[in-house]
Amino acid sequence: MKKSEETRQDILQEAYHLIYTKGYQSTSIDDIITATRVTKGAFYYHFQNKDEMGLAMINEVMYPKMHQSFIEPIENSQSPAEDLHGMVSYLLLDETIFQPNYGCPIGNLIQEMSLINEQFNETLSLLTNQWEDAIVKCINRGKKAGLIKAETKSKQVAYFIISGYWGIRNFGKLQRSNAPYKVFLKELKIYLKSL
Repeated sequence: MKKSEETRQDILQEAYHLIYTKGYQSTSIDDIITATRVTKGAFYYHFQNKDEMGLAMINEVMYPKMHQSFIEPIENSQSPAEDLHGMVSYLLLDETIFQPNYGCPIGNLIQEMSLINEQFNETLSLLTNQWEDAIVKCINRGKKAGLIKAETKSKQVAYFIISGYWGIRNFGKLQRSNAPYKVFLKELKIYLKSL
């Protein structure tokens, strides 16, 4: 990797960390420059403005992490109820890049930016739609295999799981603890077994 590519990746990684812990609007370009120890010239060599950097952060940092943690675990699922529960359990209890104090980085950005920046809204919608599609496909495979009831509405299940995940992340933020996650996961297991 070339030095300029390394600098770009350093900026995006540090921006991700700062935005996740402080919020997008509370993180300034100067904060990112200070944290990465790059010059303003180096920042503006790679990005015209903060929003361009923010969109690159979503596409180049958040998307790969999301795909690996949210989508890959259920892409080829043969046991939908177990694998969906395992995916959510991993995200809540084992994924080290997410912390209870700060919630879900994608959910946070949706809440903070989707109403005020259409490009953010479109980009975050693509990420969310991919997760929804992966859950729907997982449920549909389970229906074909006879592991999920035929009358199960796959899209409704996807909405339920995603909204439950984002909601319980907010409880984790409020309580600064993963204790609410454990309660949620018990109920999620019951729900998934009922499908």
